[in-house]
Amino acid sequence: MARMYYEKDCDLAKLDGKKIGIIGYGSQGHAHALNLKESGCDVCVGLRAGSKNWANAEQAGLKVQTVADTAKWADIIMILVNDEVQADVYKKDIAPNLEEGNMLMFAHGFNIHFKQIVPPAGVDVSMIAPKGPGHTVRSTYVNGKGVPCLVAVEQNATGKALDLALAYAAGIGGARGGVMETTFQDETETDLFGEQAVLCGGVVELMKLGFETLVEAGYEPENAYFECIHEMKLIIDLINKGGVAMMNYSISDTAEYGEYVSGPRILPYEETKKNMKAVLTDIQDGVFAGKWIAENKNGRTFFNAKRRQLAKHPMETVGAELRRNMLWGDDTDPDTASN
Repeated sequence: MARMYYEKDCDLAKLDGKKIGIIGYGSQGHAHALNLKESGCDVCVGLRAGSKNWANAEQAGLKVQTVADTAKWADIIMILVNDEVQADVYKKDIAPNLEEGNMLMFAHGFNIHFKQIVPPAGVDVSMIAPKGPGHTVRSTYVNGKGVPCLVAVEQNATGKALDLALAYAAGIGGARGGVMETTFQDETETDLFGEQAVLCGGVVELMKLGFETLVEAGYEPENAYFECIHEMKLIIDLINKGGVAMMNYSISDTAEYGEYVSGPRILPYEETKKNMKAVLTDIQDGVFAGKWIAENKNGRTFFNAKRRQLAKHPMETVGAELRRNMLWGDDTDPDTASN
């Protein structure tokens, strides 16, 4: 069984006197910075000069400096810019300003595991990886809850890396939900697999195919949207709250019977498992990482084309119109998506 930590196991006071630099102010960055600040920590956001997020961070009451100045100032440096730019940012602005005894932190192990970033021997290297998007990290913290996290230590130069990482998890609210001890390798591989096979790749394709099947059979697109997309969150909320058992308790017996007889027809066990194992193998062997690194060096031609195609798909255009006309349609803040 995995080792789990909760608030009683995490000493937030270990961050007293520590200066924490948050590099980046996107989905994860804004959540970590604001949650830590509201937990009483000394926080500074590091951004490139001219960043559009500079004013946003200052308006939120945060101290902001350039990445290099923040790295020079901080004792703990959490890198929360996108995976594909982390190595360049690290080499240019962070590495030259690292001091022995600093702690370098990550929310995903991609760049450490695939050796895109190789820190010096004298610094701690740890990870606190929330198991949810940054906007959910923020909204659950504000609501008195928290997103469960993974914790890992790759390098323990000071002997205090785990204690500091757990304190950090408490600061962003993760210890309220639980913190599971793991390794950079396991986090990287399972996170990429979950995103690709189930949470993002799998779910989006399933919703898209369901929507298309109903529309092609002559049903109204709005009906298809409600049945195959809108209800997804409502079902997942039940599973999140009490597992599949709570979902089955809440739905009709007719729906539950359909789950048993039709689910395996949509996702044939052997074929689906074979495909999932192939995805996992590509992740473990570095094939996916290599393709993603190359894609970014090639101007993201495939990535950008797929993003444009998805934006034009009827499930997106129909859904946008339906959401716009709902009573709460003017609320487009991702921080409230979990409410």
